[in-house]
Amino acid sequence: MTGNRKDEHVRLAIAQRSPEHPPVPSQFDEVRFLHHALAGTDRARVSLRTGFAGVEWPAPLYVNAMTGGSEQTGDINRDLAIAARETGLPIATGSLSPYLKDPSTAATFTPVRREHPDGFVMANLNANATPEQARRAVDLIEADALQIHLNTVQETVMPEGDRSFGHWPAAIEAIVAAVEVPVIVKEVGFGLSGRTVERLASLGVHAADVAGRGGTNFARIENGRRAHPDYAYLDDWGLSTPAALLDARGHGLPLLASGGVRHPLDAARALALGAHAVGASGGFLAVLLDGGVAALVRHITAWLDQLTALMTMLGAHSPAALADCDVLVTGSLRAFCHDRGIDLGTTKGDPV
Repeated sequence: MTGNRKDEHVRLAIAQRSPEHPPVPSQFDEVRFLHHALAGTDRARVSLRTGFAGVEWPAPLYVNAMTGGSEQTGDINRDLAIAARETGLPIATGSLSPYLKDPSTAATFTPVRREHPDGFVMANLNANATPEQARRAVDLIEADALQIHLNTVQETVMPEGDRSFGHWPAAIEAIVAAVEVPVIVKEVGFGLSGRTVERLASLGVHAADVAGRGGTNFARIENGRRAHPDYAYLDDWGLSTPAALLDARGHGLPLLASGGVRHPLDAARALALGAHAVGASGGFLAVLLDGGVAALVRHITAWLDQLTALMTMLGAHSPAALADCDVLVTGSLRAFCHDRGIDLGTTKGDPV
């Protein structure tokens, strides 16, 4: 049953990228770098290396959590891991909850470590996991970090979803104390607010992935699985990734950014707004399913090359230096910042 649901998630996620579902306007387009014609540097001086919470990555880009739990999704995880290995990117598995319910699904997740033996691999669980389950998930793939995903909106719309969320803070705190790897808490596409990030910091979490609106829409996916699509009014729920970054920076945790990242310029924008690294999932999955591993390797390689080129043009010698670039925030995103009392007088990102 879980495997069928995971396959259905993949099908519906890809369907969101079809011509029948034109892309919605992105608040990333309301973030603009102010061009300074003499700001450029030498490409040889630019490094993509980034770090946060004691973690060092060769580039500020990672393959974010997607799937697992069925034969088809196991093949996807294998191919994603091969692409991550060939490009040096960190990678997260999809939720390991299917494995905790049915150990026979382990083989749909273990290819991530097998195919990327020396890479940075993140396990993924929801906040209902017990400390013992968290340790099992980390051990299964020899994970270097653990993602805990928060998905109240998805669970609410999901026909068979959870309905109890009040214990999540205590559960997260217990998991942080139980595992020996950094814990990153992420949303699944509805954004983390500053208040949420501040609460996560108090629970001992090491980093937060704001994972905002703009990419794969899990409210729409779960609504599409219902006999009657009762929750269409939640299609635009949540914070966009730029809005979440602006709301969450300065609240005590290093920030990662994912959700609706369409191209290297969006990645540079997210880094300029204070993210330490940027994750992609749906776009990478679409390239993989359309053209195979080789196409995804070429795609990621082009992203890394173009991100380096953008940093060279902007005079940023490191991803962190993008936070020192002059950025203009316009339109609805600027109005959001005004309503939230966010000071746009500085573009400096969260220093933690």
